[in-house]
This record gives sequence, structure tokens and C-alpha cells, in this order.
Amino acid sequence: MEIRDQGFKDQGLLTVFESESDHMVLKFGTVTIPPGVRVPEEGMSEHSENEYSFIKKGTLEGESGGKPFSITSSMATFIPAGEQHWAINSGDEPCEIVWTLLKEK
Repeated sequence: MEIRDQGFKDQGLLTVFESESDHMVLKFGTVTIPPGVRVPEEGMSEHSENEYSFIKKGTLEGESGGKPFSITSSMATFIPAGEQHWAINSGDEPCEIVWTLLKEK
């Protein structure tokens, strides 16, 4: 097992665990998005892994796969690999998220 601080820590993104096997690549971390901040700042985000997220605190609105969404604390999301998405913290408090990226080989 490997535990390390990595990622854009100054911007609130922290990868705390990574693991790779013959069958998958797993990344696990947290992100805090301040009120009014959009991720990404412009355009869309897309990655090769499935993304699973749990909203610990706060509110997000955005678009994933061409469909609008609104989520709040205690909700979970799934974004399939390759799906374009973006989000903005539409609330008045930081949005705290625990995320997992999983890529099957």
C-alpha cells in the first residue's frame, strides 16, 4: 500500500492513495471547491477512468453527459469514463468531496 500527498493541494485537490493491479488502476482522494468556483474553470473535463464521488458538504451544479445536475451533501455520483462534465459550487460554503477514479485494464 502506498499513501502520499499529491495533486493540486494548493487548489484543494489531494490524491491520497493510488494502487495498480493486473486488472485495474485505482486513485482515491479529496477535493474542496470554494463557493463560486467552477471546475474546470472553462470548458469541460474528461478522463479515462470511471469517477465515483461522495459529497461530504456543500452544493454543486453542473452538467455531465449533456445533462444538468444539482447535488448536495450526503449524495453520491457516478461519471462514466470518457463522459464530459463540469461543475460549479453554487452554495455559500466550501464543497467537500471524496472521490475515486477506477480504470479497468
